[in-house]
Amino acid sequence: MRRVVVTGMGMVTPLGRDVESTWSALLAGRSGVGPITLFDAHTFPTRIAAEVKGFDLAEYIDDAGRWAEHSRNTRFALAAAKMAMDDSGLAEHEALDRTRFGVYLGAGEGQQDFVRFVKLIYKTGKAGKVSTEEFTKHGVHDLHVIHESEQEPGTPAAHLAARFGARGANSNCLTACAASSQAIGEAYEMIRHGCAEVMLSGGTHSMIHPFGVTGFILLTALSTRNDEPTKASRPFDRDRDGFIIGEGAGMLILEELEHAKARGARIHGEIVGYGSTADAFRITDSHDEGRGAIACLREALDGAGVTPEDIDYINAHGTSTSVNDSIETLAIKRTFGETAYKVPISSTKSMMGHLIAAAGSVEAIVCLLTIRDGVLPPTINLDNPDPECDLDYIPLEARKKHVDVALSNSFGFGGQNITLILKRYTD
Repeated sequence: MRRVVVTGMGMVTPLGRDVESTWSALLAGRSGVGPITLFDAHTFPTRIAAEVKGFDLAEYIDDAGRWAEHSRNTRFALAAAKMAMDDSGLAEHEALDRTRFGVYLGAGEGQQDFVRFVKLIYKTGKAGKVSTEEFTKHGVHDLHVIHESEQEPGTPAAHLAARFGARGANSNCLTACAASSQAIGEAYEMIRHGCAEVMLSGGTHSMIHPFGVTGFILLTALSTRNDEPTKASRPFDRDRDGFIIGEGAGMLILEELEHAKARGARIHGEIVGYGSTADAFRITDSHDEGRGAIACLREALDGAGVTPEDIDYINAHGTSTSVNDSIETLAIKRTFGETAYKVPISSTKSMMGHLIAAAGSVEAIVCLLTIRDGVLPPTINLDNPDPECDLDYIPLEARKKHVDVALSNSFGFGGQNITLILKRYTD
């Protein structure tokens, strides 16, 4: 099979508006969590989130005004993809065969046009019922064309293809919290099997709106530690009470090795393993024996041709929910055996919150940065470790360590499990 390397990276997160500012904040153990400002959440049980502050698309592209009515998903994706393309050197590469350049995203559904929708419901309702005929008649005029189309999860991939002239395969998967990791894995497989030379892959998502937050509240998945927002995300801690919803985008340029070498590209690292399984259990709970996660980890290790002893760092899914953290710990123990206690692990969600569909791509970039710099980001707020979560989670402060092989876990609602293994590139 052909080898696949990463030649470009870009991200927009609650901790920074590019790769380096986000990375610096992670290593400093800073939190991006605060009160929700994107909508009035004062009546909600959860009133905190990890928002991207001060984002201005004009900092990244010249025609930002054209995208003013598009969703935060799309605007984050455009910014992160522009950074990744510039980083790769492909933006100015005239010899690139655009028919062999594709896009594979794990983008979430766009933001709901909540205000217009509620007004339309009120306008077309009577005696507690909404008239379908009236809703349709008025909706044609009252709803915003761009806002409605931007709700489709596939639109960012289409926008990026048009923006960068990617005329190859174009796909989007939305497997909840595993989406962008799965997108990277599938893009990796496409290049390995000769279906493309270059893939722009990653994810983008913002669910910090009334519908998104309400849904997770109804699932009792969110922290309600409103008075201490920076301490609310507590992966593997005994006092964790749910995750913090975040937003942002992470984009990578994946490239066939010989194609990258032929143009003298800088190589950030190599993707060597990809595991993908399903729990086939419940919509919102992991299997209580971690069967899907264990199978996923083993598949990725086997595909990469590495053993647990070869793994230098694990970026955990680590959501700060009671079930996820304990089951992920169990899965690592049953897969790694005694080595589980020797490999350092951290959850960067403790600082940037859970970027939902975009989480995995940002965390894959974090793994590449640990390989580059030899520093591991911490798990902040791990003040009182849960006795069931007894591995080395790099509590509170970053740690220096040489990294050749890093592993990233992403486990989504619905039972989707993804593991990526990234390696230092050697010729």
